[in-house]
Amino acid sequence: MTSKALLPLSVVALSLLGFIASAQAGWEDVASPYDVQRLSRLEEARASGMDAAHDGWIERHSSAVRAALEGETGPLARRDVIGGWRCRTVKSGGILPAIGYGWFRCRVSEREGHLFFQKLSGTQRLAGYLYPHRSGGYVLLGAWSVKGEPMHTYSGNGVSAGAVTGPDDAIALVSASGRGRVRIEFPFPGQESVYDVMELRR
Repeated sequence: MTSKALLPLSVVALSLLGFIASAQAGWEDVASPYDVQRLSRLEEARASGMDAAHDGWIERHSSAVRAALEGETGPLARRDVIGGWRCRTVKSGGILPAIGYGWFRCRVSEREGHLFFQKLSGTQRLAGYLYPHRSGGYVLLGAWSVKGEPMHTYSGNGVSAGAVTGPDDAIALVSASGRGRVRIEFPFPGQESVYDVMELRR
């Protein structure tokens, strides 16, 4: 077989290897270095947020704030996260008092073999893919958008030159927090707080 005959086969093989590598990429391969660093400081953000919620003034929905933060987190099975959810957000830490918000609609679905999260109602929307995490949960790499806008996508390593992250980028750890409950923890979200939690309930 000549070298000319081998060339098309080599191109196909390299393309296939690239596709496989992309499909098997871990969250660290997709996330920006800044977001990898943010998630590595989750415990620090969690401690600050918990202290603010327990010892400080809560501006609104104090029962929601405490409920969203109570209990331990653990591994989350794929089958247990798929489907529709009620979801609400708590913001804590930083210069503002802790605050809780009301319930909205969220959903986790499958897209070409990957888990995809969406916050479907409310002014602030969120969408992104879930990647397995060593804790047994998932890492959410998503982007915020405003109701009426096209859905934004996570910029990750494609962030604009000179920026460490996209203005709408979000990274979070997704874990089980009880029967029919999921906790999504956002460390250092960049606006208003140090620690945000989105609580999901069936």
